[in-house]
Amino acid sequence: MRVNEWLFRDGALARDGWDCVVDASTPGWQHTGLRVGRLEGERMLRLEAGSVERLVVPLAGSFVVTWNDADVAGETVLEGRRGVLDGPTDVLFLGAGSAMTVRGAGRVAVAEALTSDRRPVQYVPAADVPVELRGAGRASRQVQNVGTPGVVDAARLIVCEVLTPAGNWSSFPAHKHDEDLPGVESQLEEIYWFSTDPQGYGVFTSHSSEAGEIETAARVHDGDVALVPYGYHGPAAAPPGTDLYYLNVMAGPGERVWLVSDDPAEAAIRESWSQQAVDPRLPFGTPERPGGVAGTSSTAAGEKERR
Repeated sequence: MRVNEWLFRDGALARDGWDCVVDASTPGWQHTGLRVGRLEGERMLRLEAGSVERLVVPLAGSFVVTWNDADVAGETVLEGRRGVLDGPTDVLFLGAGSAMTVRGAGRVAVAEALTSDRRPVQYVPAADVPVELRGAGRASRQVQNVGTPGVVDAARLIVCEVLTPAGNWSSFPAHKHDEDLPGVESQLEEIYWFSTDPQGYGVFTSHSSEAGEIETAARVHDGDVALVPYGYHGPAAAPPGTDLYYLNVMAGPGERVWLVSDDPAEAAIRESWSQQAVDPRLPFGTPERPGGVAGTSSTAAGEKERR
């Protein structure tokens, strides 16, 4: 086992005009994909139709997506946002068999999952993205469900964003989803794409489970990617002075459901949350943290889906 074998620094996965490409050609990877690119002027990025469904997520800036799905074609404007810490964004889901071209100005992500099951094109405005405040105390974080079950009717793909205030921990307690245990745990690959202030960093860890050996223990900077094929993962920590963002992309071979098992060594921490308040700096979207957050709810003890 090699430490940080599944960690890739910004630019290490660049190809075909994209700053980051994770797909089935990535060694050891089977179900999910991610592309992140920057656009300006007349530059465009194109993806051909195939056995893959996609969710277009503006990270910073605004974009126009031209798409065709079988006999239907269209163009969708994504208003986007100033940056990843400015609350939720509008997104566009394209089912398997759809081709797309994106143009605009800024940074855009395209989350992917392999499937031949076709689903219709779906636009989700920012105001309809469910936002949750999870955990409590220094484990408080904000989860934006841009592409989870109940928000997008996808065949395999599950996508969310996590915003962690400076000094807090997220993806905590460490948890796993590498076994198919109906009603308890679902088997899902996962991609973490990180963003921080250019001068800042976060910390991310993962460790082995019975499904496989893995060890990630690293500072993560803007544009870095951590892959989680199996094993326990978390925490993701934001040091004092730096807010941490990450985009999660998940998919697996079975049912599209997001169920996890906590690391038994850390699970008891959840009991303490009922005695603590959610960090008052949340949600991102207050005057101190500009941006828009609609439909915010709070989830602490008893949450089943944990980021």
